[in-house]
Amino acid sequence: MKTPKSRKLWRIAKGYIPGGVNSPVRAFKGVGGNPVFINKGKGSKIYDVDGNSYIDYVLSWGPLILGHAHPAILKAINDASRNGTSFGAPTEGEVELAKIITRLYPSMEKVRLVNSGTEATMSAIRLARGWTNRNKIIKFEGCYHGHVDSLLVKAGSGATTLGIPDSLGVPGDSVKNTITLPFNNIDSVHAVCKTQGKDIACLIVEPVAGNMGVVPPERGFLEGLRKITARYNIILIFDEVMTGFRVALGGAQQLYGIKPDMTTLGKIVGGGLPVGAFGGRKEIMEKLAPSGPVYQAGTLSGNPIAVACGLATLRILSKGNIYKRLERLSQKLSIGLGEAAKENGVQVFQARVGSMLCLFFTEEKVVDYKTALSSDRAKYATYFHNMLKRGVYLAPSQFEAVFLSIAHSEDDIDKTIRAAREAMRKIKA
Repeated sequence: MKTPKSRKLWRIAKGYIPGGVNSPVRAFKGVGGNPVFINKGKGSKIYDVDGNSYIDYVLSWGPLILGHAHPAILKAINDASRNGTSFGAPTEGEVELAKIITRLYPSMEKVRLVNSGTEATMSAIRLARGWTNRNKIIKFEGCYHGHVDSLLVKAGSGATTLGIPDSLGVPGDSVKNTITLPFNNIDSVHAVCKTQGKDIACLIVEPVAGNMGVVPPERGFLEGLRKITARYNIILIFDEVMTGFRVALGGAQQLYGIKPDMTTLGKIVGGGLPVGAFGGRKEIMEKLAPSGPVYQAGTLSGNPIAVACGLATLRILSKGNIYKRLERLSQKLSIGLGEAAKENGVQVFQARVGSMLCLFFTEEKVVDYKTALSSDRAKYATYFHNMLKRGVYLAPSQFEAVFLSIAHSEDDIDKTIRAAREAMRKIKA
């Protein structure tokens, strides 16, 4: 596949935009080569500026569970935009979206809309600190909760791809109250809380880690977190920005039967437009301004067009057997990719939860950040570029997820598996 226009655009972009991109992982530094500039998307496909088409498994990093340019989303945008694009004042749509979220996520008795997942996690942590009057927080290695200063410690996602687990420009004082522990290691949580529990405001976790590749929780891990945090009056925050409405309609907390104190959402809740949300127990949320003294604000929060897209998406997801179909297609893809690797003698470890999946190029079982880093990034880069040549667009990083949408067809899956068989042949043992 030739991409001369993309290369030219990238050269021009680097003159005006740092690295030529507006988010680091787009730069292909994790796999080499130049990024592909996208012109349009429709259904399960994206089309670059050179006219090449790709089966898309990035889906704007997860939110496009309906696929690209879904008619209901386009209608929602068109209808809402006729009335204006932003008001900085309450709208009926905000209330309706909040009602749907609280119905589908019973742990979120009240909810506040924001503009991104980063805003949601930042605000949730501030609220948890305000509620508990404590400063320390616990996060897990390889879990990414947005580019908040206090959370950029072994943060996974693009930071891992770029080999920058921490960031310059983050003062030491910003992270001095952040305790970072190994994912899936409940003993480490026990040990820390035993000595510092009275000083810890909250524990934030991706219930299914999705930013060091896909790493599911081990049996008993989430249950253990719930018991420990309850014992020490620590606020348990589930970061479901990625898993919310993705692994199940009610997210990972529905899938695993765990009720956190607070939840952050994003991605799908905006139907492809910038939206985030955080919510939790009523008494905690009432501490938030204007009801209480913990301040949080946003001029564009509850943007009417984004809210309309979120409503359209959630109404579709609430009907029929969408999640059963996604499960079936995702399982078929996962099995096919595994067989493609095995046929070619390539060692991989597979992980999947619902319509999120990942192939790690390692012999180790991946259960945390350390084992995720055992993956052979050079092999992934070879695999990535050979899939791209065959019309399959994957994340340009070993440490990201494959996402499916309801727009993906059986034919898409079959083509992807065939492409994987050919791509795996290019990988040297």
